[in-house]
Amino acid sequence: MPKNKSIFASFISYLEKEKKFSVYTIKAYRNDIEKFLLFLSIKNLKIKNISKIDIRDFLASQYEKGFSKKTVARRLASIKSLFRYLINIDYLNNNPALFLESPKMPKKLPNFIDEKIIDELMNQPDQNTKKGLRDKAIMELFYSTGMRLSELINLNINSVDAKNHLIKVSGKGNKERLIPFGKRAKFSIENYLNIRGLSLNSRLNDLPLFVNNEKRISKRTVQRRIGNYIKMIAEGKSLGPHILRHSFATHLVDRGADIRAVGDLLGHASLSSTQIYTHVKPEKMKEVYKQSHPHGTK
Repeated sequence: MPKNKSIFASFISYLEKEKKFSVYTIKAYRNDIEKFLLFLSIKNLKIKNISKIDIRDFLASQYEKGFSKKTVARRLASIKSLFRYLINIDYLNNNPALFLESPKMPKKLPNFIDEKIIDELMNQPDQNTKKGLRDKAIMELFYSTGMRLSELINLNINSVDAKNHLIKVSGKGNKERLIPFGKRAKFSIENYLNIRGLSLNSRLNDLPLFVNNEKRISKRTVQRRIGNYIKMIAEGKSLGPHILRHSFATHLVDRGADIRAVGDLLGHASLSSTQIYTHVKPEKMKEVYKQSHPHGTK
């Protein structure tokens, strides 16, 4: 019978080669499953013999160690994926994790920047410098497309279809999608490329779109620089580039965009991921009520 460690190795290989998960996703799975296997080792249990109660005991041990509901829920999701894999390869006949429910967590409303101060944010970078032009182009593109940070840093110049105002990104699971972008983002990108001696029609269009010291820009650099610009105009937590993605989605929904279309633009796999952006201000709700309800104005 294969040992727990060999099962773990084959599962991680499956995530890498067949599921083609990102490095960050695999790191999270590896961390969760390693903790689960350590628990089994201490209890002298083998994967083939464990029950639903054993998995519950592991989850309870995570609560006792002070881990949050979010972390425990992720641990359970990783364990469920492991057992689905073991069923698929016919290593197990029964799935002990099948009917275990994930901890219920309150959904947090995403932070977003008010429309009234978006322009103020975009004017923060010093456009007399190369880095300032780059940072403005990054922020304009974030707000214009709602793409993820990981998607933005992996863009090449040839990802941008300037003629049709479309940009091709590679999202979660290496799924590609096309996102439209606006004139302001295009103008900012062209200004930035121009100072690099390049253009959207350059022969060297397989070069990274955004660079730092001539190398592809890192996540850390984007987070730090955009976070600093946002702090100049706003206060609060999580003031990083992701807030521009939230603002993109929130402003579209507030202006009446179809929730499914917004989900497609964001690259969401399910509608429930997008519904968090349907939070509406009280005054907006009153306005919609007055305009739409038969007795709204009576």
